Amino acid sequence: MSTEEELENEELYEHFRYVAHVGQEPLRVDKFLMNFIENATRNKIQQAAKAGNVLVNENPVKSNYKVKPNDVVRVVLTHPPKENLVLPEEIPLDILYEDDELMVVNKPAGMVVHPGHGNQTGTLVNGLIHHIENLPNNSNERPGLVHRIDKDTSGILVVAKTEFAMAHLSKQFFDRTTERLYYALVWGNIEEESGTIQGHIGRSLKNRLQMSVFPDGEFGKHAVTHFKVLERFSYVTLVECKLETGRTHQIRAHFKYIGHTLFNDERYGGDAVLKGTTFTKYKQFVENCFKVLPRQALHAKTLGFTHPKTGKFMQFNSEIPEDIQHCLEKWRTYTVNQKEG
Repeated sequence: MSTEEELENEELYEHFRYVAHVGQEPLRVDKFLMNFIENATRNKIQQAAKAGNVLVNENPVKSNYKVKPNDVVRVVLTHPPKENLVLPEEIPLDILYEDDELMVVNKPAGMVVHPGHGNQTGTLVNGLIHHIENLPNNSNERPGLVHRIDKDTSGILVVAKTEFAMAHLSKQFFDRTTERLYYALVWGNIEEESGTIQGHIGRSLKNRLQMSVFPDGEFGKHAVTHFKVLERFSYVTLVECKLETGRTHQIRAHFKYIGHTLFNDERYGGDAVLKGTTFTKYKQFVENCFKVLPRQALHAKTLGFTHPKTGKFMQFNSEIPEDIQHCLEKWRTYTVNQKEG
């Protein structure tokens, strides 16, 4: 996957804010916004209003609301569509749920989410446009996508099938009202049973392939990760992470920042023996774990959101993939043998 594509901000929507001039004549809010937002169609704005994404003076309004002088108009829109050059491909999809508005899929590790430089085929989006006709666009080559996860991270994604669902779900991610839980295996024994990691996340000033944490907030965007320990294995720890924000590489960057890099995370240095003994046998054991789990130990296990049409909160869970399971079993056996020895 292209490093530039992978490190793009995963928020696939735009936030606009306008203040009506003191001499503003009464004008429908959808027409008002069309005067300001380049490439926005009236239908797209109307769908956003229907989803509660158009606010005047912080209150949701319908598309026929008449804008008055000094009104503060805010809108969250998906990125304007560009020419779609993605080719549909018959790719097996692990579909957990599907209806007329949306689909929930369980993405395997190794699958790129959307096409980019060097990855024009075989992506989740290629499979989606084969499975579903006329997916709403976020931007070029990203039909249906509301959020993303990294190529080598497994787990759950929600896909929008209509403009209304895209607008409604995008607003939920923007407002941080979704529920996102990840399982991660990290280096070291985390002393606390639970905790919170805070620190702005932005592109590293030293290595553009990484994201870094800027605790003073001088760079990057606000990011918060809550965690709790699930299981301890001597030199590594299994944690559950709850995302309050959804920055690119958030969990990977946050845990490296606190000294607990993800297990076998090559980009962030987790593919070396970071904790443990110097014995050759131990090093061989870790190498065997890397072979069983040839990617960062991160899985998007749970996703919860409000259904755009029914208003019902829906929660989806996925099983921990076999590669992570096998790695955990190896560590469990190692830990038991170490205690008995």
